[in-house]
Amino acid sequence: MEQSNITQTIIDTINNIFDTLFQSIDSNLYSVLDSLAFIDNSIMDSKNFINIFGNSTTNGILLIANSFLLAILLYFSIRYLLSHFTYSRIEKPQSFLIKLILCGLCMNFSYFLLDDFLSIFSYITSAICDLGSHLFGKTISFSELISVINSNISPENNEFNIFSLDGLIKSIMSVSLLNLVFSYSLRYVMIQVFIFLAPFAILSASLSSISWFFTSWLKNLFSLLFIQIIIAIILLILFSMDYSSSDLLVKIIYIGGVYALIKANSFVREFIGGVSTVVSQSVNYLSGFKN
Repeated sequence: MEQSNITQTIIDTINNIFDTLFQSIDSNLYSVLDSLAFIDNSIMDSKNFINIFGNSTTNGILLIANSFLLAILLYFSIRYLLSHFTYSRIEKPQSFLIKLILCGLCMNFSYFLLDDFLSIFSYITSAICDLGSHLFGKTISFSELISVINSNISPENNEFNIFSLDGLIKSIMSVSLLNLVFSYSLRYVMIQVFIFLAPFAILSASLSSISWFFTSWLKNLFSLLFIQIIIAIILLILFSMDYSSSDLLVKIIYIGGVYALIKANSFVREFIGGVSTVVSQSVNYLSGFKN
């Protein structure tokens, strides 16, 4: 009898530890996920961001980019001069100057162009979430989703038991949440990196030999922003499920939905290409580079 009480005490202690941990994750991290997953033009509103990017052609990254513009003009002039001696084919000066002027204007107004570019994806994402709110009467967000799921998986009148099926499902969900936080945090940082690269990418389109950089930059930025549209659609599907019943199939589909959120970046990469935000893949890549 005493051994049985000790075993039950150990089980209760383990359940209390994990219950406290998972409640802390649910209350703190799901609201953060909404801010990390759904990015809009507010990412560019901070004072430090504007100071780094530059609010005129005389400061910040824009100053460096305009210096590169002059360097490209000098490079083409020397190359055009040498072409008369080497008889090598080169782009017509008129065509190059037109492209350089257009790219220079777009480069110096890149902050406003990026602001509108981010707003387009934000509007599409908001439209999908608003559609879900209209259909299901609930806010389409991570914080709302976990509260709905917890009410079914871990009802208030039942104690958390990690050794039960519902406890196992809850554990998988919470661990997956941490993966999502790391992945979406990396995506958030990478979007800022590509925004800072925007002036140089736009300028690279003026020179045919380095125009590939603009194409690659645009594809990567587009794929990173397109992910949030996929996330909104996945959340919309998850909210369409009926969680009022204790159907095991619905709980398994929820696990599949969370896994789909984790793999959203991989889906987009296979569809249109782009940079990886999977934390494990990025760590493995850096380890291989170091070796």
